[in-house]
Amino acid sequence: MEQERIGAEEFPTWRVTLPNRPLTGLTVLVVEDSRIASEAVRLLCLRSGARIRRADSIRAALRHLQTYLPGVVIVDMGLPDGDGADMIATIARAIPRVPVVLGISGDPGNRDAALRAGADGFLAKPIESLALFQQAILAAMPPAARPQGLRALPDDVIAPDAAALRDDLAHVADVLAQAEDTDAIDYIARFLAGVARSAHDRMLEDAATSLAHGHAQGRALATDLARISGLVQDRLAATRVS
Repeated sequence: MEQERIGAEEFPTWRVTLPNRPLTGLTVLVVEDSRIASEAVRLLCLRSGARIRRADSIRAALRHLQTYLPGVVIVDMGLPDGDGADMIATIARAIPRVPVVLGISGDPGNRDAALRAGADGFLAKPIESLALFQQAILAAMPPAARPQGLRALPDDVIAPDAAALRDDLAHVADVLAQAEDTDAIDYIARFLAGVARSAHDRMLEDAATSLAHGHAQGRALATDLARISGLVQDRLAATRVS
């Protein structure tokens, strides 16, 4: 039986907030292991008036949800300790249900999996548009909780700083240095593809995609891993210089 969503009375009173901060009063939990992606969400939340908390794994997210009920949970589809779709399904079945659950991924093909698991919407990386971010959340709210009347859409675009990208690249380098099993290789491919898309780095994204395809087809991965390792080290050196 489908769980009843929390009603409008559980939401803050949007109608008395500033029009350019339509998410004032909301707490957003972002479940995301990428620093550059979570930093983008943090900046978007700040510009929208929402509070943000971050969990970098399913285990950490479940600890958060044991102590409070956020208004919005945004779940990455590929997490280090499990499948984001499973996390979404767990949240969607919980009572009381989180009012708004969104999936997020650098692979738009994950939209259907997120929605099938019970997500109310989906965000594709890179998440940069303030208007698209706000609309994704507002559209997923119960109708009675949405702000009334017409609202001017902001044309702001956010860009996380280089430190977040550097942290993600360093994480990939660390995992690469220890990668021995197929699970680690699959994680590198998914994680790096999302990071590369957020950074608009097509060469790095193509290398990560090639690794993922090779892994899925059982192809020898030494060449792909060596290429990715070189690209990551080059970009780490560039971010240190900048």
